[in-house]
Amino acid sequence: MASQVNGHSSGSDAHGGKSLREDLQQFLGGEALLHELDDLTKVNPVTLETVLRCLQARYAADMFYTSAGCTLVALNPFKPVPQLYSPALMGEYHAAPQPQKLRPHIFSVGEQTYRNVQSLIEPVNQSIIVSGESGAGKTWTSRCLMKFYAVVAASPTSLESHKIAERIEQRILNSNPVMEAFGNACTLRNNNSSRFGKFIQLQLNSAHQMTGAAVQTYLLEKTRVACQASSERNFHIFYQICKGASVDERLQWHLPEGASFSWLPNPERILEEDCFQVTREAMLHLGIDIPTQNNIFQVLAGLLHLGNIRFADSEDEAQPCQLMDNAKCSIRTSASLLQLPEDPLLETLQIRTIRAGRQQQVFRKPCSQAECDTRRDCLAKLVYARLFDWLVSVINSSICADLDSWTTFIGLLDVYGFESFPNNSLEQLCINYANEKLQQHFVAHYLRAQQEEYAVEGLDWSFVNYQDNQACLDLIEGSPISICSLINEECRLNRPSSAAQLQTRIESALAGSPRLGHNRLSQKPSFVVVHYAGPVQYHTAGLVEKNKDPVPPELTRLLQQSQDRLLKVLFPTDPEVKSQEEPSGQSRAPVLTVVSKFKASLEQLLQVLHSTTPHYIRCIKPNSQGQAHTFLQEEVLSQLEACGLVETIHISAAGFPIRIPHQNFVERYKLLRRLCARISPAPHSPFPDEGHSEWSPHTKAATLQPLLQDILHTLPALTQAAATLGDPAKATPAPVHCGRTKVFMTDSMLELLERGRAQVLEQCAYCIQRSWRRHRHRRQERQRRAATLIQAALRSWLARKHIQRMHAAATAIKRTWQNWRIRMAFLASKELDGVQEKHVFQVPLPSASLLRPQAQTSLLAAVIRLWPLGLVLANAAGGVHGFQRKLVVWACLQLPMGRPSSSMVQMAQEQAGVTSIRALPQGSVKFHCRKSPLPYADICPEPSPYSVTGFNQILLERHSLGHVVCHQEYPHLV
Repeated sequence: MASQVNGHSSGSDAHGGKSLREDLQQFLGGEALLHELDDLTKVNPVTLETVLRCLQARYAADMFYTSAGCTLVALNPFKPVPQLYSPALMGEYHAAPQPQKLRPHIFSVGEQTYRNVQSLIEPVNQSIIVSGESGAGKTWTSRCLMKFYAVVAASPTSLESHKIAERIEQRILNSNPVMEAFGNACTLRNNNSSRFGKFIQLQLNSAHQMTGAAVQTYLLEKTRVACQASSERNFHIFYQICKGASVDERLQWHLPEGASFSWLPNPERILEEDCFQVTREAMLHLGIDIPTQNNIFQVLAGLLHLGNIRFADSEDEAQPCQLMDNAKCSIRTSASLLQLPEDPLLETLQIRTIRAGRQQQVFRKPCSQAECDTRRDCLAKLVYARLFDWLVSVINSSICADLDSWTTFIGLLDVYGFESFPNNSLEQLCINYANEKLQQHFVAHYLRAQQEEYAVEGLDWSFVNYQDNQACLDLIEGSPISICSLINEECRLNRPSSAAQLQTRIESALAGSPRLGHNRLSQKPSFVVVHYAGPVQYHTAGLVEKNKDPVPPELTRLLQQSQDRLLKVLFPTDPEVKSQEEPSGQSRAPVLTVVSKFKASLEQLLQVLHSTTPHYIRCIKPNSQGQAHTFLQEEVLSQLEACGLVETIHISAAGFPIRIPHQNFVERYKLLRRLCARISPAPHSPFPDEGHSEWSPHTKAATLQPLLQDILHTLPALTQAAATLGDPAKATPAPVHCGRTKVFMTDSMLELLERGRAQVLEQCAYCIQRSWRRHRHRRQERQRRAATLIQAALRSWLARKHIQRMHAAATAIKRTWQNWRIRMAFLASKELDGVQEKHVFQVPLPSASLLRPQAQTSLLAAVIRLWPLGLVLANAAGGVHGFQRKLVVWACLQLPMGRPSSSMVQMAQEQAGVTSIRALPQGSVKFHCRKSPLPYADICPEPSPYSVTGFNQILLERHSLGHVVCHQEYPHLV
């Protein structure tokens, strides 16, 4: 089965469609990779079908936000996704250095607008235009953006300002449920459809903190109070009070459980918006106390009972229509709740007052059944409209800041989406008219302005054909003749309005418009307007009466008689206040119609939008049934065509999205001249000093062009380097155009320039690093050499000091030893009575089994040479012991060495006392004993290794050793 996509057949028998599909398959390759394209400008080729497949792939992967140039496309998931709007994610986008590099999200748009306001260079007010069909998620998007700004724009320092910011934030957030309860309703396409337009102005002070907000509303669909289409509902607040009121409140407001009301259709449907407690808490935070809330709900209950009033048709035109039997209780209850007198209320609904003639004579004329119903509906719409405006004023007084306390603002525009129902009237005409104006604003701001900028800059640009809706706007609001002017003219004529006559006038007066059509098969008078989103058929029946929106003066006077406190505020009796419905005297001033008021407010809104930097969020609903995980291609295709998304992608992808002023371009990329000087030097180029980024006005124009040319001359080298790195996509030179004041380029060329700039910066960084390392190495080498010299000098000084101390110690030991030896020699000589002592003993040698003769000689020689050290070691506590100690003692006594056979030894007898060795007498030997004056001289104790006894010990050990030698060498003498 063949189908039409963008004017081309997609059937298998169509050659063009077959080739397109082959190209798409070759490009896309795999279906799984489509969800990775977070920007629709990367889709190639840019067609409705390829964009549709990309969105479908991302929707299947739970990626509901996609960029499309300067526009964010938001798909309604139709399911709760808490992690997608968590405070942690808000903080992540707010703290990111470059939020645009994160995934597309409404928080990235919000952060971009907030940073634009924070700009120190002429901060400009920002606005976010959220558009789309009914049910696409505009209200939810606006609500999430308000939460985001309340979080990121409330960071005060002091405790008092923190409390103020918290109160403002809470009031701004609480304004949403109140306005949604009183202004939203369930329609065929959306369970929470906004039946009014609102522009929320978030006010920021000089510190970029949110200090307040203001709400401006447009065209409340007040006819919904008294007339609801099939399968649709009234405003949410009526269902909330009927389902959420307590038993006492039901009794007070005469709302018994199970009661039926004509203006409350489909009460059995349960929606999440039917939360009465949330609305009451929000109203309380906005400063509406409990008694005032009860008064509001009492008035709403009175309107519900007013809708149950039914009139029977009167057979006599001179007699008023009588109430039906089941309506008498309703008129009594309604009058009680509204605190109106019952009889005047009924009389006002039944009889019309007419003033005629110069004398302003008053005539009373009974109304027909239809006129009675119209007057009843008019009374309900008048009360509800005044109540809604009063709520908006209360909200503004609660959250609006003083003019001196804020400097900039961020605007959120949430308007009703494009609508087309089986029966479309004045409300749908105004709604679609507003969407046409917003579409033209988008076209003028982005599509047309972008191409006009190319022409102003002198670029050779082939203009992309986009859908301009100026012809449709001329049909609706043009001058001198348009649909609005013809409807207003019918209102000014003092004659009964005919639906067929109005249709004929419109078709005859605007027959030359290409946007006007007609449906010949329609049985009711109507005309067709071909909007940018598609043709819509409007019925002319009741169009003029709705445009007049007549309010009989007697209804206003009746409401001024009410004893209800709230109605007294809504309908004051001050004579200075003259309502628009009551022209004074014979004034012929034109009546201010609904179309005229709406057109004036829309023009005021567009003036505000033109003075700000706009940002666009296009909301798309995947299906009209509101089902999750359901993507209907035909419905999404129609929305893509309607919002002009393809034209946006076309220009963003085929044009030059990057535009940099000459001076900024030179300041950022002047480093690339290093590559140019290395590759192809241009000595003729006037290079200014690198340290100066500002030029005088006289030399700026003459200097920028040569610098631009020098930078652009590096592009072939950069392209060749990219091809060398194995990137074939960068091998082909991307187009770069140098306009009169800006440089235009594509994303790929910007990436190439940034890569070259990073390369130059990397080389400069390497040069700085090499210089620093060389400097650091040299400094460390000097420090190391100085440390070595200091260490060498210190070691030399320490060695000299050590040698000096050792030399001084050795000298002191030598001098002390010499003095001691002299003293001991003197004492010994004195003890021996001046007789010289002969060395008759020979040092005993160890047995042959222990030491060899050569070893014995060497050992004894070493011991004898080192006798002073041996003397110390022999008497030290930790010195030598045993036989080695005896050898040391022998050496100290300078015992002669020799063989036993050559030694002449005279043995002394072992006895107690002192054994003296003297020269052998010639004659008889006479021994005499004399007590030695030396202590311990009369005993020969064992030598102790832990004590020192001086020279006496040496003498005793000498005697002992001599005795031992005698026993070892001359045992026969013993």
